[in-house]
Amino acid sequence: MKKTEEKFNINLNPEKLPILYTDTIFINVNPDGVTLDICQKVGTTNQIQVISRIGMSRVHANKFAKKLNEILALTLGHSHEEEKN
Repeated sequence: MKKTEEKFNINLNPEKLPILYTDTIFINVNPDGVTLDICQKVGTTNQIQVISRIGMSRVHANKFAKKLNEILALTLGHSHEEEKN
C-alpha cells in the first residue's frame, strides 16, 4: 500500500523570516540525533558566523537527506552553478 503525502498550507511572513544564505555547514551526529550549524563566512576574514541551528532526530535526518537527493537529481543541470562546473 502506497503512503500518500499529506498537503499542508504553509504560512510565513517573508519580512520576519528571510532566506539566509549559507556557504558553510557543520553537521554533528550522535546516537540521539543530528545538529546542523548553518554558517556564513564574514567577508574576507577567517571568521565564520553561525546564523541558524537546526536539530532533528536521526530518522528525520535520513528522510531529509533522501528527499534532498531526490530533488537535486530531478533538477540536475538547472542551476547556473552546475553549468560552470
